[in-house]
Amino acid sequence: MNLAYRFLEKTDFQSYEDFCENLKIKTPENFNFAYDVMDEYARLEPDRLALIWCNDDNEERFITFGEMKKYSDQAANMFKEQGIKKGDKVMLILRRRYEFYFAIFGLSKIGAVYIPSTDQLTEKDIIYRNNAGGIKMIVAYNRPDIIKHVENSLEESATIEKIMLVGGKRQGWLDYDSLMENASEEWTRPSGEDNTKNDDMMLIYFTSGTTSMPKMTLHDYTYPLGHLVNAKYWQRVVDGGVHLTVADSGWAKFAWGKLYGQWICGVVMFLYDMERFDPDHLLKKLEQYRIETFCAPPTIYRFMLQQEMDQYDLSSLVHCSTAGEPLNPDVFQRFYQKTGLQILNGFGQTETSVLVANFEWFDVLPGSMGKPNPAYNIDIADEDGNSCREGVEGELIIRGVNQNKPVGLCCGYYKNEEATARAWYDDAYHTGDVVYKDEHGYFWFVGRNDDVIKASGYRISPFEVESAVIEHPAVVECAVTGAPDKIRGIVVKATVVLAKGYTPSDELKKDIQDYVKKVTAPYKYPRIIEFVEELPKTISGKIKRAQIRKEDEK
Repeated sequence: MNLAYRFLEKTDFQSYEDFCENLKIKTPENFNFAYDVMDEYARLEPDRLALIWCNDDNEERFITFGEMKKYSDQAANMFKEQGIKKGDKVMLILRRRYEFYFAIFGLSKIGAVYIPSTDQLTEKDIIYRNNAGGIKMIVAYNRPDIIKHVENSLEESATIEKIMLVGGKRQGWLDYDSLMENASEEWTRPSGEDNTKNDDMMLIYFTSGTTSMPKMTLHDYTYPLGHLVNAKYWQRVVDGGVHLTVADSGWAKFAWGKLYGQWICGVVMFLYDMERFDPDHLLKKLEQYRIETFCAPPTIYRFMLQQEMDQYDLSSLVHCSTAGEPLNPDVFQRFYQKTGLQILNGFGQTETSVLVANFEWFDVLPGSMGKPNPAYNIDIADEDGNSCREGVEGELIIRGVNQNKPVGLCCGYYKNEEATARAWYDDAYHTGDVVYKDEHGYFWFVGRNDDVIKASGYRISPFEVESAVIEHPAVVECAVTGAPDKIRGIVVKATVVLAKGYTPSDELKKDIQDYVKKVTAPYKYPRIIEFVEELPKTISGKIKRAQIRKEDEK
C-alpha cells in the first residue's frame, strides 16, 4: 500500500505520450507532508517499517511510521517549548542522522521554516547563512569541528537565540536528547491561522554558490508533491522496497531522493551515515541490506567501478539512477556490463524537482538527459526567448510559471529580488543550462551558460569533451574548461584525476589527446591537460569550473 494514488489523478501510463497527456498532480488544500503523508501512514499501518539507519560503527536502527509520528510530535512540542513558532527559521546541521527527520517533521507541524545545511560549513559560511536567513536556532550534531564552527559564528550572528546539540551534552547548548525524552507525545494539528497554508514558507536551501554567494532558494508546502515524478517514474522505487539515495541532508538531493516522493510511494528509506565515502563500504551496504533502488552522483558510480564489483552480491538491485552532474556514456556502459542494469540519468536543480529524465517508456540513450517531465512546461529557448528547433542549442526554461506555478518549482530567492528577476521573467523560469533536443525528442546537456567554451570559432560542450576524456582507462575524474592562449585566444583544457595505477607523464597526456581525437571531432581535443590529485568542488560536490578558469587567467 502506498499513498501515490491520493495525489495523482492517474498512476499508471501506457506510453510516454500517455504520461505527457494525462499526468496530473493533485494538490490538497493546506497540504503538509508531515501530517498528510507520514502521520497518515502511522494511522493506517503504524508498525510498517519506514526507515533503516546505519553508520560505519556497525550501529543500526529500524524505525516504523508509528515511531516517526511519535518522535515528530515530541519534536514539535520540544521546539514549541523552546520558543519556535510558525515562520521562525531553524538551521539543521545533522549529517545523515535519523534525528534530521524527527526535526523537520516537527518543525513542519509547527509551521517553522527548516534550513538543511551540510556539516562541511565553516564559521564564515554559518555567519553568512545566519544573517542572510535571519535564523533563530541552530540544531547541530555532536562533532568537534561542527561545534567549533557554530560557536565561533555566534558573536557575529545577531538573530541566533539558541543552539541545540544532538548526540551529546555541552555547556551553552540545549540537550536535544533529554529535551526529546521529556517532551509530550501528544500533538494536535493547529487550526485557523496557525495551520500551514500551501503557499507558506516551508524550506530554504542555500545554493552551491559556484559563481557568487549562495542564494536562498525558497520552497512552499506544495514542494514535496513535485517529487512524486522523481520517485515513481524516474527512480522507479518499489512499494515496500528498500531505497538508497547517496546524499547529505544539507542538500536538495536529499529531498529529491531520501524524503518526499519516495515515502509517498511507500518505500523503506535507507540512511547510511558514512564518515567519508568509501566505495567498498558502500557496496557492502548495498549487499547487506538488500537495496532495491539506488541513486547516486556519477562520481560515486565511477569510484564503484574502480572496485572488483564481481565480489559483491548486488542481485537485489532492480533500478539505478543518477543526478547532480551529467552521466558520461562510458560509465553507463561499464556499469551495465558489470550489473546488467542501466543507470537512469535525471536532471534538475535545487530550485526544482526532476525536469528531464529517462522514464520507463522509451529506450535509454547513453549520455542523454532523457525527455521532459510533463509536470513542467519545458522548452529550449534562444536569446530572444523563441523556441529552438531540433539540434539547435539554447537555454532550458519552464514556461507559464506566473499564473500556474508547477508544484516542485521554487517560489524565488528569499530576500533577493534581483536574483529572482534574473531567473523569472517573460512568464518563464530560466535555468541557465544550455541544452539541445534531437529529432527523437531526447535532450542533451551542453553546459552552464558560463561553462560553454568558444574556441577557434566553435561552441564546444565541456560535457561532451569530458565524456570522451573519461573513457580513457587512466582517467577517473575530469573537468573541461576554456583556457587562455596567446595565439588562439581560448583553447580546450582538461583537468584530470588519474585512476589507481597511473602516474602523470607527457606520454600519458598525448595518449589521452590522441584518444579524444578518435572518439569526437578533432577540434574538441584538449590542447592542455593538467593532472591533479583532486578537482576543486563546492561543498555540495559540484565541480568548480569557474575556479579553474580564474586560476588559468592568473
